[in-house]
Amino acid sequence: MFGRTTPLIIAAGLIVLVVLTSLFQVKETQVAIRTQFGEIQRMNYGPGLHMKWPFVDQIVKFERRVVTQNYQGETFLTSENKGLIVDFYVKWRINDVGHYYRTTGGIEEIAGSRLGEIVKDGIKSVVARRTLQEIVIAERAAFTGEMFGRASEAVTELGIELVDVRVQRIDLPDEVSGSVYQRMQESFRALGNRLRAEGSAEAERIRAEADRKRTELLANAQRDSQTLRGEGEATAARIYSGAYGKSPEFYGFYRSLQAYRNALGREGDVLVVSPEGEFFRYLNSSGKR
Repeated sequence: MFGRTTPLIIAAGLIVLVVLTSLFQVKETQVAIRTQFGEIQRMNYGPGLHMKWPFVDQIVKFERRVVTQNYQGETFLTSENKGLIVDFYVKWRINDVGHYYRTTGGIEEIAGSRLGEIVKDGIKSVVARRTLQEIVIAERAAFTGEMFGRASEAVTELGIELVDVRVQRIDLPDEVSGSVYQRMQESFRALGNRLRAEGSAEAERIRAEADRKRTELLANAQRDSQTLRGEGEATAARIYSGAYGKSPEFYGFYRSLQAYRNALGREGDVLVVSPEGEFFRYLNSSGKR
């Protein structure tokens, strides 16, 4: 009995083995290709369960998500032939899975290494055209944006798409950082002194202009006030003269009353005047007139 069922069990096992080796699964985060003796037979298998020829076809799976790789301690030379240590990272993803497999063998480390060389060439060309001070004061986006387009075109030969390139750190070698920072401080100090001197000169000019305008305004106001005062006094004199000419006696009486009001009746005043003097003329003659 056992001898009869053995071939059936072996056949069933072979069938199960063939079925298992004929199926493969691709996750949502992956993309796959099917090769046969190293030649690509089909590309861009999406997520799900798929079939292949057992023992003949090989399935190669790749990451379809964005891959981030860091590059640290890379040295570049400025236009002044000074060394810079730059840390940067690159974000990329597979754009053409067939081209990616042919150029890199589907090995992510090889793709990252070749991509890093392309990006480093771009950064080298940007750094080599600038001085150290220009690089330090430049915006990071402006620093990486110039070479991003060139690197994006270059990496298409790898079948990948460059998503982003960002500089994380720019530093100087220890042996030159002290002298460079000292020169930069002296340069900025000289710039600050020049700006302060220009500001002081401009402030003096503004104050002198304000003083001149103030003097002109006061002189004009004084001139106008003197003119108006003179015209007022002339008008008053003309009115007094007209009034005096019409009634000299009344005018003399009115002026005497004003003198009495100002001279008499104030506490502590002592007035020594002869009663027969001109001052009491209207007081003495008030009963007669």
